[in-house]
Amino acid sequence: MFEMLTAAPPDKIIALMGQFREDPRPGKIDLGVGVYKDAKGDTPIMAAVREAEKLLYERQSTKTYVGMAGDPLFNAAMIGLVFGDGADRARIRAAQAPGGSGALRILAELIARSKGTTVWLSDPTWPNHVPLIRAAGVTTRDYPYFDAATGTVRFDAMIAALKGAAAGDIVLLHGCCHNPTGANLDHGQWEAVADLLVSRGLFPFVDLAYQGFGDGLEEDAFGVRLLASRVPEMAVAASCSKNFAVYRDRVGTAFLLGRNPAEADIAFSQLLSVARGMYSMPPDHAAAAIRIVLEDGKLTESWKSELESMRRRMVLLREGFADALRRQSNSDRFDFIARHRGMFSRIGATPAQVEKLRKEYGVYMVGDSRINVAGLPEDRLDTLAASIVSVMAEG
Repeated sequence: MFEMLTAAPPDKIIALMGQFREDPRPGKIDLGVGVYKDAKGDTPIMAAVREAEKLLYERQSTKTYVGMAGDPLFNAAMIGLVFGDGADRARIRAAQAPGGSGALRILAELIARSKGTTVWLSDPTWPNHVPLIRAAGVTTRDYPYFDAATGTVRFDAMIAALKGAAAGDIVLLHGCCHNPTGANLDHGQWEAVADLLVSRGLFPFVDLAYQGFGDGLEEDAFGVRLLASRVPEMAVAASCSKNFAVYRDRVGTAFLLGRNPAEADIAFSQLLSVARGMYSMPPDHAAAAIRIVLEDGKLTESWKSELESMRRRMVLLREGFADALRRQSNSDRFDFIARHRGMFSRIGATPAQVEKLRKEYGVYMVGDSRINVAGLPEDRLDTLAASIVSVMAEG
């Protein structure tokens, strides 16, 4: 049987990780992999999570299964984190999933079961959105989103495209910290999107992977909470990988908002059926630790403080890098980097320029020129900026 198979194409980001690892140059810079890094280049375990894991070790009395929906107390805490205190919990259902990717995948399967016609994705979007959603047998289309020349959202074009979507189509929206561009909708634009979704009968599907990395925990949930107050139905995939730094432990949540509790229950039963057929039950360790963090007032404050420090560091790195690029280029061409939020921005280099930066300067980034802001070297911003400006000036 296996002789009938051909090798799958390598994942570009995983391949980039391998290239960086094998590069012997001491001054190499990794701007590719999407994990938060501190000033030392490490991705540490957050102090509150570490303490919660100690408490879990002391308190946990069994390793039995947690059920298809996972830990109900974790799910309840995540509803509060994402939807806020004013949420209509009677209409919301939540299932713990293996990471944000797992949440996206089971929600895509639910959309397919619901006879969802087309899922509209931003252009560009996180590359893994496409295979995750298409694997469920759902058709995808693109809506305009990012203007590379100005570093801004192509909002008028976005709205015009979505006005052409058919009633019942699904619109995937980045809740905050757009990946890969870092260009986000402002409050007025979220309001306009909500108006359009309601008037056209479109179904919002929000990917909230970076809550707390943009403008703050509450601020980053603005879009989700606005839509929840306006639309009859929606789905949300949330990830704990970044804001709790539990990447390898794979924790996320799939949320459903129904028109009423009865319909929410029916949809949730189908979502759990999907989970049962895919991975049966989610892993528990990090979810249990996160539950402890969110239930313990002191640990919650410790976590929020550390998360805010991480967020603020990325904002300062953005500002410092934009300043360095302005000095080296004698222009405001890259000022948008300071305005964007989250871990990522696109600097506008071509694939050939990205390759030249890797080969000649040891600067690693994804081929579309997406950079991980958290990977910027604080003490070498001008040197990095000079190399980027030099290569991009060559055309």
